[in-house]
Amino acid sequence: MSTLSEDTSADAERVQIELLRRAPAWRKLQMVGEMNQTVRMLALAGLRQRFPNATPAELRRHLADLLLGEELAARVYGKADYN
Repeated sequence: MSTLSEDTSADAERVQIELLRRAPAWRKLQMVGEMNQTVRMLALAGLRQRFPNATPAELRRHLADLLLGEELAARVYGKADYN
């Protein structure tokens, strides 16, 4: 049987899946929230590398562009000041 991840054995994957199945809903939601926070932190780190002179406000706007798309971000936050 193949696994979902190339670096995880089938036995380890079975244990992981069983633990996730047994986890209460609140814990699953907590894990999703933690993953979202990690993704945002990684995205901001990448934006800081791409735009080293950007202000914190500009970085937040770049992040909004990434998460929402430029068109929706412009509708929600107005035209970007860095363009």
